[in-house]
Amino acid sequence: MGNCCVTPGFSKKIKKNKPNPYSIDYGGNYGSKDTTKLLVLKDPTGHNVTDKYDLGRELGRGEFGITYLCTDLETGEKFACKSISKKKLRTAVDIEDVRREVEIMKHMPKHPNIVTLKDTYEDDSAINIVMELCEGGELFDRIVARGHYTERAAAAVMKTIIEVVQMCHRHGVMHRDLKPENFLFANNKETSPLKAIDFGLSVFFKHGERFNEIVGSPYYMAPEVLKRNYGPEVDVWSAGVILYILLCGVPPFWAETEQGVAQAIIRSVIDFKRDPWPKVSDNAKDLVKKMLDPDPNQRLTARQVHEHPWLQNAKKAPNVSLGETVKARLKQFSVMNKLKKRALRVVAEHLSVEEVAGIKEAFDMMDSQKKGKVDLKELIVGLQKLGYQIPDDDLHILVEAADVDGDGTLDYREFVAVSVHLKKMANDEHLHKAFSYFDQNESGYIEIEELRDALSDENDENDEEVTIAVMHDVDTDKDGRISYQEFATMMKAGTDWRKASRQYSRERFNSLSLKLMRDGSLNLTNEGR
Repeated sequence: MGNCCVTPGFSKKIKKNKPNPYSIDYGGNYGSKDTTKLLVLKDPTGHNVTDKYDLGRELGRGEFGITYLCTDLETGEKFACKSISKKKLRTAVDIEDVRREVEIMKHMPKHPNIVTLKDTYEDDSAINIVMELCEGGELFDRIVARGHYTERAAAAVMKTIIEVVQMCHRHGVMHRDLKPENFLFANNKETSPLKAIDFGLSVFFKHGERFNEIVGSPYYMAPEVLKRNYGPEVDVWSAGVILYILLCGVPPFWAETEQGVAQAIIRSVIDFKRDPWPKVSDNAKDLVKKMLDPDPNQRLTARQVHEHPWLQNAKKAPNVSLGETVKARLKQFSVMNKLKKRALRVVAEHLSVEEVAGIKEAFDMMDSQKKGKVDLKELIVGLQKLGYQIPDDDLHILVEAADVDGDGTLDYREFVAVSVHLKKMANDEHLHKAFSYFDQNESGYIEIEELRDALSDENDENDEEVTIAVMHDVDTDKDGRISYQEFATMMKAGTDWRKASRQYSRERFNSLSLKLMRDGSLNLTNEGR
């Protein structure tokens, strides 16, 4: 799923036979420009995806491409189309990853909890994978939206996830990237099935075969992955991490730094003392322990997890609310993003008259239909005309951060916030102004009362626990207040563990595993478990 770039003159690449307009790589300077000889898929359905489907709004994106809403031109049926730019496939490994993802999706039998592959297309510039559409949103988002959350609900979710793992392992597939974001609900109904949607890091395996490539997302990574010697047992570990989060709202192995996360995973010490664990049944805790056993030979298999009494009696699991703790912890991450949005707006309000005038002119130029709003496609075209070369993933992050009302478009005020970053005006001077806005008593720190005020509009329920959790995440030196440096760090880097990227895993954790092996950390025993 990938990152396109914007450069002037991309329209010249569009051919007369109307190829997929979303598959064009807008100016990425990666190796040869000639991708016409690169064939990735073994047996695609066809050449031009637009012969059969109309591609609409963006649904999501990843390392190599973008997923769009996709409509069958004949039947009107809705699907999702993952469009992968060939310019992003820079190595033989990248090409093999995409080829293998498609082969695995073809190989997997139809299952109510696994997204179905519909068609595949390959043209000169992109691979397009048409799949079943899941419109019900992410797993965690639905949890937060519930009026209450119970152990029985967690058991129902885990039963689905482990059935997916069982199906994968039964057919010789190791998923390697199980995490909540890779499970979507098919629709918005309460009875909607939960579906696994992403096999981008999955591999075929044979009994006894071992792997050494470090892939996945850091918080869900099994200790043997860091040790570069693993098999399908890693999927049970990742599912165990998800179960722990479902029951208490935070990951079991967490730290302020990536090295700390890796060391916590290796130690594998599980905390069952924090709230709401005293309310959780012994059966549920027993399953968590056995799924998170650091010894893959002792860890339960997917089949054994499915046969565990807690899951076998999922409908009898306690239906008493685990309290607001779980929801509050999950909610804090969306509140954190809203704090950043508020800061962006403050920065935007301190622009000079000259800066504002230039931005207004650019907005009017992009808003050609005078709707008072600019969508992502208009923004891309407008930036191309202005000569900006902004990586598409960065642009998407900025738009998402500035889109306060969440409608997928930018009104003028939101557009100003994006422009702050595009013009590289989000410098220390502007960040200081935003910090000062929150530091109402001019103490040089954002204290808990000031943070509570800053979040009051965003945190509708005025949830004190969410405010405290945000303070805990941003206040890295734990002195009970947020310094300017801590504030700037929050603005410049994400603190949301839910969005840890694959690329982060491959690069950072690769070097971390080597470091941990050198200093002996990977030889830690599990005393104290």
